[in-house]
Amino acid sequence: MSASVVVIILSAALLHAIWNAIVKTAADRTTTLGLVAFGHVLVGGVMVIFLPLPTTESFVYILLSTVVHFGYYYMLARAYQHGDLSVVYPIARGIVPALVSLWAMILVGEVLPLQAWVGIAVIALGIQLSSWRALRSGVGRAALGFAVGTGFCISIYSVVDGIGVRLSGNTLSYWAWGAFLHIFIAGFVGFRKRSTLAALPPRVWALGLAGGLVSMTAYGLVLYAKNFAHLGAVSALRETSVIFAALIGFLLLGEGNWKRRLGAAVLMAVGVALIGMSG
Repeated sequence: MSASVVVIILSAALLHAIWNAIVKTAADRTTTLGLVAFGHVLVGGVMVIFLPLPTTESFVYILLSTVVHFGYYYMLARAYQHGDLSVVYPIARGIVPALVSLWAMILVGEVLPLQAWVGIAVIALGIQLSSWRALRSGVGRAALGFAVGTGFCISIYSVVDGIGVRLSGNTLSYWAWGAFLHIFIAGFVGFRKRSTLAALPPRVWALGLAGGLVSMTAYGLVLYAKNFAHLGAVSALRETSVIFAALIGFLLLGEGNWKRRLGAAVLMAVGVALIGMSG
């Protein structure tokens, strides 16, 4: 994997951690997630006007990804209702690289070299270490269940979009339509929260829409990278967002211990290097 692709994925990981922190610190996480989805719709809606259509066969994957994203948003909102960012996030993201690598091997025949699997394992270990004390103290059944459900949804849409973007003929078009179809997610949340939307302070609207822009940018970078690297390797590098989330949790939210998180960061850096040099 080239250094430029690694940098692109790590940039996406940082952006992903930022928008998750925005959601976690929101007073009403469901409404904020709806605004995040609406941010996708606004940008994607403009892009689809000017970009060519992706290939017909890729639209099946765009629609399937939209359905899975709906489940992802639901699981994520419920997980943050029951657990801290530094607990939910490592569980949800920690199971993803192995699952994506497994689905990619079964569905598209991508077989990672042994060194890449070692890198994935090292990153997974770093993910768990980043919040080891919180995980040891016990994770509520609800938080655990929704976090695992979130991770499962992530693994499914990661593979679906990885296949779809390669069939699309145009990464930007695939990205734009995937973002625009968040209109169903935003519409569902808007309908459920219609009685409170008008009363939302401008700051909440701004944060939610900003989160949408950050989220969309992060996933666009990942989609681009999936054209040039194995899906499992991309997923593993993307999950370094956990250490960024852990640092945000420590520095801004007062969650956790910096020494343990520094150790986790070192482990993840080793894992990134192993994957990056695995070809």
